[in-house]
Amino acid sequence: MSCANATPAPGGDVRTRVDLAIRGVRLAAPVRRTGGAGPSDDGHVVLDGLATALPLRADSPYLVRDGRILREELGAVTDLGVDVEPVRRPAFYDLSTADGVPYEKIARLHGSEVLATTVVQTCSRYDPADRCRFCAIESSLESGATIAVKTPAMLAEVAEAAVRLDGVKHVVLTTGTSTAPDRGARHLARCVRAIREAVPGLPVQVQCEPPADLATLTELKEAGADSIGIHVESLDDAVRRRWMPGKSTVTLAEYRAAWREAVRVFGRNQVSTYLLVGLGEDPDELVAGAAELVEMGVYPFVVPFRPLAGTLAVDEDGALAPEAAVLEDVSRRVAEALRAGGMRGADQMAGCAACGACSVLQNLSA
Repeated sequence: MSCANATPAPGGDVRTRVDLAIRGVRLAAPVRRTGGAGPSDDGHVVLDGLATALPLRADSPYLVRDGRILREELGAVTDLGVDVEPVRRPAFYDLSTADGVPYEKIARLHGSEVLATTVVQTCSRYDPADRCRFCAIESSLESGATIAVKTPAMLAEVAEAAVRLDGVKHVVLTTGTSTAPDRGARHLARCVRAIREAVPGLPVQVQCEPPADLATLTELKEAGADSIGIHVESLDDAVRRRWMPGKSTVTLAEYRAAWREAVRVFGRNQVSTYLLVGLGEDPDELVAGAAELVEMGVYPFVVPFRPLAGTLAVDEDGALAPEAAVLEDVSRRVAEALRAGGMRGADQMAGCAACGACSVLQNLSA
């Protein structure tokens, strides 16, 4: 077995990051996430100075040894010249509430400095006929890794400990969709208010579907939320019907109205949405849609579709991650649109774009 040092070509670091996002890494990660509503089955590391979430895959050609990313193929091991450090297990994971609920079941560390939780771990759209095919929101509940409903008091308690013990810098609160017209936003508002009372000044992002009454967005802001994610995943109606049969009943016109109102309430670049690469949307149309969002003041957080165990996409469809070349091309063009629009994820007060760990955009200075 040989080991050679590699000097990345221009853009090589981005290509490595893209390939890692698709093919994952072999790593014993102290901070990891399985199941749940968003990108998961990953380990959290600091990769060349950036908080990064990498899929954990036993079949990956990439591995970590002595603080470096190595690629092992055909019996040869190549040092890619990329420093990596697993995120340490946070101290707040060792605590429990007075009635015995482990803090780790209430909220998790994401990246290196984000506290994240799904405040209601059930979704009204989780019937197989309506479920988003890439989502496993209830799988972590079924496995006992979390609890169904996180109360405002619980979240305030965990947030205070996470800031005090582990230096958490911001909070992400998402939720399964409820049958109420607010689609779960009002419980989010109660949780935000409790966190801000316990830890004044701690930035919070909320994530929800467009509420039926857009005045609810002002309620979230007045509760203390600093930014908001209203996640559409795709701007192609045929893709939405195929992958998100229940969620696609909320029209793109309703999403655009919610984004415009959210920008008015929260400000430009404090509103974001996920766009998934690999669902079958035409890459040129995806990029054009992302540019439209930037013009509106909405940050398009571009991430690869990630096949997750326990989702319909894997169990029924056998779906695969996108090709690395497609992800790199889309990410580069969306990053260019963001630069032209003067928008950076790092300028968001809180949330997924502010963290950046699940996307390649941060590696492109977007």
